[in-house]
Amino acid sequence: MNAEPTPPTTSPDERRRMLLGWFVNYMPTAWNRPWAGSTPTGWTDGEFYLDMARALERASIDLVMLEDSSVVPENFGSSMAAEFKATTKAPKHDPLPLAAAISQATERLGIVTTMSTSLYPPHRLAQLQATLDQLSDGRAGWNIVTSFENLAAQNVGLDTLWEHDERYARAEEYVSLVDEFWTGADGVAFDGDYYAAAAPSALPPVQRRPVLCQAGGSSAGMDFAARWADLIVSVPTGLPAMKAYRDGIRQRLERAGTDPDSCRVLYMVTPILGETVAEAEATEARMYSADGDNFLRRLVQLSNVSEIDFAQYDLDRPIPEDATTNGAQSILDAMKAATRGSSLRQAMAGKGESTSLRLVGTPQTVADQMEEAMEVVGGDGFLLFHGGGGLISRHYLDEVLDGLVPELQRRGLAQTGYGPGTFGERLAAR
Repeated sequence: MNAEPTPPTTSPDERRRMLLGWFVNYMPTAWNRPWAGSTPTGWTDGEFYLDMARALERASIDLVMLEDSSVVPENFGSSMAAEFKATTKAPKHDPLPLAAAISQATERLGIVTTMSTSLYPPHRLAQLQATLDQLSDGRAGWNIVTSFENLAAQNVGLDTLWEHDERYARAEEYVSLVDEFWTGADGVAFDGDYYAAAAPSALPPVQRRPVLCQAGGSSAGMDFAARWADLIVSVPTGLPAMKAYRDGIRQRLERAGTDPDSCRVLYMVTPILGETVAEAEATEARMYSADGDNFLRRLVQLSNVSEIDFAQYDLDRPIPEDATTNGAQSILDAMKAATRGSSLRQAMAGKGESTSLRLVGTPQTVADQMEEAMEVVGGDGFLLFHGGGGLISRHYLDEVLDGLVPELQRRGLAQTGYGPGTFGERLAAR
């Protein structure tokens, strides 16, 4: 864990403030919906995302996290056709140049980029992250993923990726080597089971190292996250599961002799807002209906995450208990549990996917729910994203940043400005 620098003393009011981040893909916006402000190809120059970053900074959001993947999936229906219709992972641009552009368009916003330990050579990743940290004056973060798509492996000259737990074993060694590249003043001499290096490092970030983020949901993933992450993104569903996850991370940190408050846990949520609760619930019903384009997109997303072709299963029956995956095992297990005694269609209809809490209502009632969740769970904050099978729009940004966030700020639950120091220093002080 990154124990540097020593966090300054904070008041009780400061300690109760939530960390808020936004998770987004560098891909088409909601070009076929009202208020999108874009044509089908208008997203490619990055201006929408630069405007978004500026808006996040005006709202004093702590960080933006840029997702990445390197494939056009064929998981649903064994074809790319559904992917291009649904637009879950393609078409997509590389987030790293966008992150560099965001670093020049903003001054205080934390900028976290997703990079895979299975697809990047360690020195290359260390160099890219150190460069982003320099360009942003100490605001870079690395979202550590191991990847699971064999198509991604084939794009970098491999036949397949390793099984789940081996990917984490390799990632453990990989991150150790990357950390050596950042901190080894006299060069690196590294000889591991999977990686070796013997070269001058000369890759100093502004921070001791960029902020490390991870999203381990399995036991192996949680072990890895507890050893390395400054910030953990999680998707347990419901308050008891959210609390159990955070408690599990903190127990791992305590067993290792690490301050459990040195690692922050964010929960992924999609707030759905309206001027009245009824209006928000009507929006939710449209977003999570059991048919139409949004439903197809959510099914394709599920196939991509789980590496299972859900086109082969009856939507009106439970997920087979013998279904397995080399992908996100924790998400597949959660979906199996959700469909027992019902069906895949019923489990997906009327509620969000990949979210920890149902947040539907006015800015005031949603703020109530978020405040209650943090009191019960003891968590650190939320990672916001536009779910429901839809693509991001300016309208949704405005609802959250001009409606919900100011309500959280009025209650003292969200920051109204940025403290001094680098991204890591501000994170440690919260």
